[in-house]
Formats: sequence, C-alpha cells, structure tokens
Amino acid sequence: MRLAVTRLATSLLLLFFAVPLGTAAAQSQEKQKVPRVGYISPGSSSDPMRLRRFEAFREGLRELGYVEGQSIVLEPRWAEGQYARYPALVADLVRLKAGVIVVVGGTATKAAKEVTRTVPIVMSLVIDPVGSGLIPSLAHPGGNVTGTSIMAPDLVGKQLELLKEVVPKVSRVAVLWNPDNPGGVPQLRQAEAAARALGVRLQTLEARSPHELDSAFAAMTRERAGALVILNDAILGVNLSKQIAELAAKSRLPAVHGVPEYAQVGGLMVYGANLLDLERRAATFVDKILKGAKPADLPIEQPSKFELIINLNTARALGLTIPSSVLLRADQVIE
Repeated sequence: MRLAVTRLATSLLLLFFAVPLGTAAAQSQEKQKVPRVGYISPGSSSDPMRLRRFEAFREGLRELGYVEGQSIVLEPRWAEGQYARYPALVADLVRLKAGVIVVVGGTATKAAKEVTRTVPIVMSLVIDPVGSGLIPSLAHPGGNVTGTSIMAPDLVGKQLELLKEVVPKVSRVAVLWNPDNPGGVPQLRQAEAAARALGVRLQTLEARSPHELDSAFAAMTRERAGALVILNDAILGVNLSKQIAELAAKSRLPAVHGVPEYAQVGGLMVYGANLLDLERRAATFVDKILKGAKPADLPIEQPSKFELIINLNTARALGLTIPSSVLLRADQVIE
C-alpha cells in the first residue's frame, strides 16, 4: 500500500513539472515560428519622409491583422542614401533568416537579387521593373521577386505635358537623372518620345550625388533651358528634393517631379503615383508569401492612384500664372 502511494505521488510530481515545461517548450517553438520580415529603405531613419513611407507599409500589415512582436517581426534597414550599402544590408537580413525582404527602389531590388535567389523579395516603388531588366514580365515576374511598380516611364510624358501647359512657350527642357538607377534609361526613352510629340528639345544631365547638382544646374543655365523634369530616383527624390527645389528657384526654372515631397519643400509641381498607397499595397504581397504563395506567381501591381500637386507660392515667385485647367485637376494646392 505504502509503495503504491509513493508511486502515485511521484507520478503526480512529474506531471506537475511536465505541464509548465511542456507549455514553455511549446511557447518557445511558437515564438520561433513568428515570421521575420526585412525592409530596406534608401533613406535615413531620421528622415520623416522616409519614416512616413515605412509607416504606410506597417499600416498595411496592421490592416491585414499582423501585430508586431506577436505575429510578425519587422527588421528595418536604412541605406542612408548610399547605394553601395545595399548588398551588406540584404546579406544581414538573409543571415537573420528573414522570411521576406521588402526593398524600396530598383537599385535595391537589383542588389537583393544578386545576394539571394531563394529568399522572397517584395520590391516597392520600382520605376520600370521590366524595362530595367529586373523581371521578364509584369504578369509573370518569375524567380523570387514580385511587388509594386510606380511605372514612372509612363508618367514622364504627362509631366512634360504639364510643363508645356504651364510654360506654353518653352522650347528647351532639361532632364535631370541618375544613371546609376536601372530605371533611368526607360524614363529617358519615354521623355524623348514625349518631347518629339510636343515639339521641345531635351537637355539630359546626370546627377548621382549632391556634389553633381551645382554643375548640372550651371549647364542648364548655359544652355538656356526653360523648364526642368526630374526623373524618379531614390537619391534625386526624397534625399535631394529640397536642394533641387532651391537650385530650381535660384535658376528660375519651372520644374516637375514625381515624388510629393518635392512640392512640399518648395518645388513647383508634382505628378506621379501615390507612393504611400503603393507602400501599403506592398504589405499584401508579404501577407500572401507568408501564407504560402510564391513570388513568381504574383503579378506586379501597378499604381491605381495618382496625384497632381501644385505649389502656388513657388509659381508666384517664378512669375507664373498656373492655368485654371491645371489647377482644377490638382489633388493638392500649396499656398
């Protein structure tokens, strides 16, 4: 009898300790299953504009039911405006076993593809992924890459048309671009086609960094450019928007860009895809991949929302009167 009681007590004691240990092990295993998602931005974590875009992506995940730290772990990385940092940032996320890596821009996408052919890559705000050679087609991207495209080459013609409406007599338009961006050439081709249709001549000028902007604007002045188009690029976009706006004002050049920040820091006009909406949409690709979809089977999403922003303060400073036909089409007018 005493032996039976002893055995029963021992069994109960083992059961007592086994339950929490088993629960802890299960919780640990469950924690390890929480997907880790990388996000690589070309900008800086101290830049409120870049943070706003990252927040749009996070908002997209929240709308899909993800809770940071519980059902998903985010690993943001910031290139600080230096393209050369992309390979190391991607490699770091691969080392951390990220289940998906979100990359902003064509250059970051190209670097990510070169580092890994297995980890799913969701590209965001890429200018022209097909024309840039990043994927074979929008419908069937293939490989480990999918995501969103701003399709900027299709928008450059519209930007030139807007400049022609605002400055009807313009005959020579400068085009500022970054040749290191794989999406630059497709945009240039679209600009050339639009210029021929509008009867204007183009002056193309390269800028890879802040140091090249002064010489580019000096060349515009020498060649008597009457207006300026800034092609979409991560460096020429958020990073240098303010400096470009100031130089354009100093050179008295009406200019149009594709990123909303340009008008907000003093640029005359912006026409392009709604970038915050596309960043939110990138979250849907992450969701599908985490649920088992293959990037190769997910068609590239093109923008469905566009925005025209006019800065009337800048227009007045340039001595321009914005036609009512343009103002009526504006989504936002800054005064």
